[in-house]
Formats: sequence, C-alpha cells, structure tokens
Amino acid sequence: MRHALVGRDEVFDHAWRSLREPGPVLLEGPVGIGKTALLRVLIAEATQAGWPVLTCAPTECEADLPFAALADLLRPLADLVVDLPRPQRVAAEVVLLTRDSDETVDERVVGAATRSLLEAALAAGRPVLVAVDDAPWLDRPSERALRFALRRVGPGLATLVSCRSSNGPALRAAPLGLDTGPGRLTRLALAPLDVAALHHVLRERIGATLSRPLLARIAREADGNPLVAIEVARAVQRLPQPPEPAQDLPVASSIHQLLGDVLGGLPAWCRDAVRLAALLSVPLLRDLAAAGVAPQAFDAAEEAGLLVVTPARVEFAHPVYAAAVRAGIPPGVRRGLHRRLAEVVADPDERVRHLALCTTSADPVVADALAAAAARQYARGAPEAAANLYEAAARLTPADDRAGHGERLLAAARCRFDCGDHPGARAAAEVVATGFHGDVRAEALLLRAVVAWSADEPGVTAVEAAGQALTAARPDSPLAGRIHAHLALFVDLPDPARAHAEAAIALLTGPGGDRSLLAAALLHLFFNEVRAGEPPRTELLDRALVMEGAEPSWLAGTIPAIWWKAIDDPSQARTRLAGLLDRAAARGDEPSQYELLKHLGETELLAGRWSAAERHIAAARDLGELLGTELTAETWLAGLLDALRGRLDAAGRVAEAGIRLGEELDDDWCRRIHLQLGAFVALCAGRTAEAAAGYGRLAATVDRMGLAEPLAQRFEPDWIEACVGAGDLATARATLERLTERHRRMPRPWTLLGLARSRALLDSAGGVDPSAALDDLAAARAAVAPDVLPLDRARCLLVAGVVQRRLRRKRPAREALQVAAAEFDAIGAAAFAGRARAEAARLGGRPPAPSDLTATEERVARLAAQGRTSRAIADELFVSPKTVETNLSRVYRKLGISRRAELGAALARSSDVKS
Repeated sequence: MRHALVGRDEVFDHAWRSLREPGPVLLEGPVGIGKTALLRVLIAEATQAGWPVLTCAPTECEADLPFAALADLLRPLADLVVDLPRPQRVAAEVVLLTRDSDETVDERVVGAATRSLLEAALAAGRPVLVAVDDAPWLDRPSERALRFALRRVGPGLATLVSCRSSNGPALRAAPLGLDTGPGRLTRLALAPLDVAALHHVLRERIGATLSRPLLARIAREADGNPLVAIEVARAVQRLPQPPEPAQDLPVASSIHQLLGDVLGGLPAWCRDAVRLAALLSVPLLRDLAAAGVAPQAFDAAEEAGLLVVTPARVEFAHPVYAAAVRAGIPPGVRRGLHRRLAEVVADPDERVRHLALCTTSADPVVADALAAAAARQYARGAPEAAANLYEAAARLTPADDRAGHGERLLAAARCRFDCGDHPGARAAAEVVATGFHGDVRAEALLLRAVVAWSADEPGVTAVEAAGQALTAARPDSPLAGRIHAHLALFVDLPDPARAHAEAAIALLTGPGGDRSLLAAALLHLFFNEVRAGEPPRTELLDRALVMEGAEPSWLAGTIPAIWWKAIDDPSQARTRLAGLLDRAAARGDEPSQYELLKHLGETELLAGRWSAAERHIAAARDLGELLGTELTAETWLAGLLDALRGRLDAAGRVAEAGIRLGEELDDDWCRRIHLQLGAFVALCAGRTAEAAAGYGRLAATVDRMGLAEPLAQRFEPDWIEACVGAGDLATARATLERLTERHRRMPRPWTLLGLARSRALLDSAGGVDPSAALDDLAAARAAVAPDVLPLDRARCLLVAGVVQRRLRRKRPAREALQVAAAEFDAIGAAAFAGRARAEAARLGGRPPAPSDLTATEERVARLAAQGRTSRAIADELFVSPKTVETNLSRVYRKLGISRRAELGAALARSSDVKS
C-alpha cells in the first residue's frame, strides 16, 4: 500500500524505524495534511510484517459514546478475555458488548483489563501495534483506559497516534500521555506537500489533470494541504470555464466554508439526509431509514465526494466533512433534526443524547431518561460520562423537584470522585453542600471529607467536613452511622475515634445497616481501644473478619494486618496484605495497591526479609510517582532500610527532611516516624546523647496524643540503650517502667526481647550483678522463633556479649558476639555486624573455636540437623535417647541456639569461622 503514499517517504521511514524499536510515534499536523493516509500505510506495513494490529479511528460524534473506541481497538483480542481475572473479564465483556452485567464495573478495572489484554497479546513474542487515528476525538472512558494501560505495559508495544495541531511553534502535551510513558516519543510534524506531490494526489482523488500554472496556484492557496487542495480543485471544476491567470480562485477562508458551498449546491432532500447522518454518532442506514431517509437520498453527496454509502452505514470521506456539515446547521433546524432522530433511533443511549440536544427547558421525562442513561454508563464503568449525564439531568429537572435536583447533582459529584477527578468532585460537593439542606447536604459534606482524605489534603479538612455532615444528618439515622464510621478513620486520636466507632456500630447494627461499614467500625473500635491502652478485645476483630466477607472496606482493610504486625505475626499480616493486593491489582485500584505495598514493605522489614522489603518499597515508590503522591511513607521506609543496612548518612538525611516536613504540616504521624528514624540513626552511629534526646521528643509526642499503645512504634528498648550509653540511668529506668507496662498490657515477642535486653544493660551499667538478667535474656531469645524478629534476637546476643565482656567472661562474650555477627550478616544488618565484631575485637587474645563441640556432640548435632529423631540418632550411635538429648542440650548452649531448626545454620557458621 506504500505506493499510494505521495511525498511522505522520508517521514514514513522515520516513523517505521521508531515503531520497530518499538516506541511511540505521534503524527501531527493541521486538518487535511495527510495524517490518516500515512497512519493507514504504516498499519499496512505492520500487518505485512506479521504484527498484531489494534486500531481505532474515533470521530467527533463518537466522543460521547463511552468505550466506543476501546471496543474497536480491543475487539481482535476478544478470544483472550476468557483468561482474565473475573473482575477484568466482566469489564472487558461489558466494553466489547458481549455481556450485559448486573454488576457495576469500576472504571479502574477497565484500565486493568486493557493492560492485561495488551500484555497477553505481547506474550506471543511479536511486537504489537496500537494505532489511534485522530486521538482528540477519543471518548473519555476509552482515553482514560488507554492512557492507564499504555504507561504500564512492558516493552514490545509500538504505539502510533495521529493528532491535529495548529501551525504554531508551541509543543502541546502529547495525547494519551505518550510523552510521559516509558518509551522515547517520536513526534513527526507533517509538512505541506509540494506541487509535484499535489499533482499526483489530485489526479488520483478527482481524476483532474490541471495545467502547471493552475496547479501551482492551487498549491499556493491551499498552503500545501492536500484536503484543501482537493476541495479547491473541485470548486474550480464546477466553474463554467477555467479561471484566467488574473482571476481569483474559488478559495474560502476555511475548509468549512468550501464544504458549505458544496452542501449548499445539493438538492434539499440530499442536504437533509446528509445533515441527519452527520448528527448521528454512528450513521447506520437502519436508523436513517427509520427517520425516512433512503440510501438513494445520498447519491448527489456521494458524487460530490462528501461521503460513501456502504451496505450498513454512511461514511464521510473525512471526519472534517461531518464536522463542517454539523457546523453549518442553523440551531433551530438542528434541534428539529435531533428531535426527529430521538423518535426513531434504536440505541437507548443515542436516543437520550438526541433528547438532551433538542430540549431547552425543564422536562421531567427527559431528565428522568438522562438520569437512567447516567446510571447505565456508571454501571458500565464510565463515571465521567455518567457525571455529564447526571448534570444534564439536573439542568432539566423542574424547579419544584428540589430533592431530585439535589440527588442528581450529588450523583454527578460522586461520579467525578470515582473517575479520579478530585478537584471536580470537591467543587461539585461544595456546591451541593451550600445549596441544599438535610440529608443531601450531609451526603455532600461526607463526600467532601472523603475527597479531602483521598487527595491528601490536611487531615483537619476531612475531620471538619465530616463533622459538619454529622450536624446536618439526623442523629439516629443510618446516614449518621456512616459518617461516624468515616470519622473513626479520619480522627487520629484514640479516644474520639473510639467514640465515633461505637456510635457507628450502634447505628449500623440491625436491618438496613451497611455490613461493610459495620465491619470497618468494629475494626476501628478494636484498633483504638488497643491504642488507648485497653486490653485487646480480639472477639471484635474476629467478628469483623467474618462480617466483611470477600471485599473489606477501604476504611479499615489494613487494620488486621497492622495488628498482626504489632504482635509479631508476619505470616498472617503477609497473607492478609497479599490477598488485598491481588484484589486491588485485579480491579486496577492503584491507590490501594500503593498503600498495601507500603504495609508489605514494613512487614518484611520487621520479619528480617529485607530484600523482599526493598522490592515492595521500590514498587510503592514507582506507583507513588505514577500517582503523583508525596512519597512520604516509602521514603521513610527506604531510610529505615538504609539505617538497618548501615547506610547511616542517607538515612539521616531522610530523617532530617521528614522532621522538617512534619513540623511544616503540623502532622504528628510524619513527625513521629521521622523522630524515631533520626534517633535510631544516631544510636547506630554511637551518638547516644542525641539519640536519647530524639527518643524523648518522640515519647512526648506519643503521650500528648494519648497513645498509650502506639502499635507500630516500638522504641523503648532503643531509648533505654541510648540513655545507658549517655549515662542517664534515671531516664533509662523510667523508660524501662514504660516498656514493662506495655508488656504487661499486651505481651509480644518484641516486648519480651526488649525487656530482657534492657534489664541486662541496666543491671550491668548500674552495678547490679547481671547474671540473672543474662539468664532471662537467653530464655527470652529461646522463646522467640528464629524467623520472628531476627534482628531483635541477634541484638539480644550483642547485648549479652557486651555484658559478658564487661564481666571479663571472655569465652561466653566471644561466642555470643560471633554468633550475633553471623546472624546480623545473614539479614544484612551491616552496622550491627560491624559493632559486634568491634566488641569482639576488644576482648583481645586468640579466639577459641566458636563451637568447641566434642566429636560426639558434633556427630549428634549433624544427624539432628538432617532431621533425624533422637531415637534414630541413638540407634545409629549405639547410645541411649537420653544421652542424645544431653548432648543436644550442650550443643544448643555452645552454639547459642534453642531448637533443632537452628542447627543447620549454626553448624554452617561454626564451619565458616573455623575455616
């Protein structure tokens, strides 16, 4: 097909090279310059090369048809839909009109399904071409889904897009976010054609062979634009005789005027038929026949080159032709034609569109039809289109239907929020809240609060808006219960948050209550009771988990995982978060994925799985940059990981910047996490006085907030270590009492290890014989499984080694410090490993073998490490089972371990040290 391309060889070659990289290509130029012709030739080249090609060519009228373009583009992939996750499969089937679903499709799921289908197409190993002609006319739902997918699909995807542009020098943002995606965008501006090229175009399109002087005049007047040149040449052909050299050509100020002249020369019945076709989103012959238009009515227009009549529809020769026809219809005539079409078109949404365009005053029937169409579009996953329809319905709602008017404006505001238009939702909600009273005002204010929370506005904004909503709602209503449930999340202080949760439970329990919100309220009550220092009522947690079902509410979905993290149960936390992450990914819910990845990162940090934590933190950062968030939490997590790995300078910079940000925003959460990071960095660097002061500021913030149990923050053991190092034993003892109370209230592995570690340090520093504390330290370490808090367990050995060294017990000190260093190395805690080795070096002398196992002990240990039972070992070594157990007890003590599961790693470390 390349032979049909005239004057574009160089730009074709450039575009094809870029597509083969593969990468995105944008064809730009004014209307009629030949973008579509070049795009079609490039598509033919890709097809000939064996590439799968996905293409759409939206028109102006189709811009109001949700997913019209996306359906055209994805239709060749329809066979792959069956393999998608269920939410994405339903969404794709709704887009492709192969399914009528009673489920409401989330717009984000459509984007996720589009991405999945493109990735499935790429899985065959060949480049895939996505081609969009005239991108500005993409309907918004299609545009949003494609923009989402194109920024996230991996390598192998070639994207070809055409877009009309002015002749100005300024570069506009590329459509579909092509200039912000992963590949390097190639922008190709199509230049005007020269006289020789226009000669070939005119001869092919209108069969005209013009004189060279006349052709040069047409090229000059058309400014090298082939579409304008064609219409000027046709106008010249309609003249009774060729124009003289001094005579003006029939040149109009615009292509619209030229086409208007052509349309004006058509018979009245033909002009009427062309106008009706131009007003239809898809000019199907069946709809035109229902409006009284026969295919023969288009003969004159077809002869004039305006359009082509196919067996099923009318196709305009160029999209600008249809636009020019519509622009030339007088307003009164246009409304009459819309009314005529509204009476006959088969598609209900197309009918509603024409009704809206022909109605100029309040009409309850039309308003109801628009609202029903809005509900259909929302269910299809097109909330932005639904918002426009709800707003149109509100405009046509009679003045005496005040409630209906408010409900429709509120529905439009919710749709704005659901499509991610936070500024639009904020403005719409504020308009409704200002103009209405009662439940409508309360609902609008609640929406305003949710927008504030979701858009990372200052926390007080959400609290104030929800508080005003509570004032507007009836106190004993389910609506008030919903507002209380949200306030339980928005309010960070435990006592008022608990009060809101209790009120929500009271109002939402029973018939008609929202079970999802009730489950969220139960979780917030449980969570805030614990934060306030009350014994954990796990029956609330269990009841909520049963009630929430398969779809936990966004208000509290992570609370169970936060609880399991707090009690050092990383397995349950990981399972919960991974399940939520899978569901969010299937729905294309990236904000939720972003939050869950941060929680997973923290979970793996605590569990000592730092490589996994690093992957989650990096994924959260990438997603946060894509979403345009502040990146506060993931930057803090990355700083904490740096500190744990010994990169203290980088971690210190994160802490300093975070503390400044917390002060600027007056954000206690931001302040707390960065105060703790800064103090930990100082402790690791040996600046104990600075660390102690930082922990003191952190404790003051926690106490001011009334957080008797700040679940995620476990800082007292480090505070005690810093105070001991700085010589402030009084503060260390007071902090020990604080830690003891936290352990008494809610015993956890970290409090058990932290107490034992702290008591050994304090006894040693205070002149008290630490022998009992050391025994307690060994017992505490033995009570905690190796895969739970590996860093804390290794730090217990470090403290034991330091205390033993101070007691001049060189052998146990060296053994503890060497095992500690090996355990620190195993998880990548470089700073702590270095400290353990430095403490060991202070012992002096030649270190003994780290295990000092006898031959019998070593044989028993190696057989036990292989999984043999005591009876099997006894049989093999010809000893009694009791002798095996006695030997194992000595092995455990010498290697500093507590169970058989640790034998393999301990023996390996012992061998490394010996070698």
